Amino acid sequence: MRRTQPPELDITGLPENLPGNVHGSVKRAIVIGNGCAGAESQCFGLVRSLGLFDRHLYYSVARPRGGINRCLQWLPISLYKRIHHLIRSICAGFSIKATGIMDVFEVADAKQIATMARSTFDKYGPLLVVASGSDTISVASSIRRLAMENVFVVQVQHPRSRLERFDLVITPRHDYYSLTPEGKRQIPFFLRPWVTPREPPGRNMFLTTGALNNVDASTLRNATLAWKDEFALLSKPLVVVNIGGPTRSCLYGVDLAKKLLGMLHSILWSCGSLRISFSRRTPKKVAEIITGELSSNSKVYIWDGKDPNPHLGHLALADAFIITADSISMLSEACTTGKPVYVVGAERCTWKFSDFQKTLHERGAVRPLTGKEDMAEKWSYSPLNDNAEAAKRVIQDLAERGWKIEA
Repeated sequence: MRRTQPPELDITGLPENLPGNVHGSVKRAIVIGNGCAGAESQCFGLVRSLGLFDRHLYYSVARPRGGINRCLQWLPISLYKRIHHLIRSICAGFSIKATGIMDVFEVADAKQIATMARSTFDKYGPLLVVASGSDTISVASSIRRLAMENVFVVQVQHPRSRLERFDLVITPRHDYYSLTPEGKRQIPFFLRPWVTPREPPGRNMFLTTGALNNVDASTLRNATLAWKDEFALLSKPLVVVNIGGPTRSCLYGVDLAKKLLGMLHSILWSCGSLRISFSRRTPKKVAEIITGELSSNSKVYIWDGKDPNPHLGHLALADAFIITADSISMLSEACTTGKPVYVVGAERCTWKFSDFQKTLHERGAVRPLTGKEDMAEKWSYSPLNDNAEAAKRVIQDLAERGWKIEA
């Protein structure tokens, strides 16, 4: 087991000279991630909004990939570890090479973190723990169980069961779509006991509109400074197109790519510049269709996936966005800017994805792309403010325990 931590901080995550009444002051945080950028950025966004971004440690819960691990990836991490150990022991006993079983995988050690929280409490005060992703659930809940009087544990994204294991759970409102009248109509009666969540949100739940993210005013200001020179010569309006990939609740393929391509051709006259980015989930054929048709157009730039990633620069300096409906994270980030956001493929979304699209549309935050738009048109709405609202709830819950954030 290995721990990842910034070199400038010791195990406490604090410089030695922080002043104040430590017993009631939260001055340090730990982020527990699952290796997925979308999940981890939610944790970092919350920590940033709480003013603790420069005083946090990062731990990873990442299981091995490839080989037999593919067959075990849906198991809870605790059960996965037992099976992983059993397979290795059996293979060793019969002198068989455990093909596909990796020797080491990086895991946050709950006992070690809980021990650190207890042993340093008198000197450094309470420890804030923020985790996201299903693989982090057992680690985060164990930390709380082992050091309940010394930590405040926030689980981002719905853990599906036993919410009382955490001090606070932060999740989008559409995760409770299954409890709405419309959601219930889509679930056969005999399947309802197996659909989570089964109960309305409890006292330790906070519901957001979209996904938490690592984008705020400070992030956008810094991105503007970092990218303004590179974008300075681009003609306005600058339109950014973010293309994701199909999910179980938002299916599409080459057909939607061709439809999007036709609409982009139709609006190019009103774009000064068009910058296109694909995600890791974008099907190769979809990317090939878009790239093949538009890469030679002088108005169009297609990011090749190599560093530096222009994503934050796009958020800061774009005049409008066009985003496929499959990505809640990308839509949440774009709607945080208050700039026009056009959605492609929302009609193909079902279940909670459809409910999320409906919520954004009702807020006036998004419009469907039709291909008839003048991209120079400006329109406004109340930007999503989920990060700040979630941070406010954390501060409120800490105050109930007699604690406060000392940023």
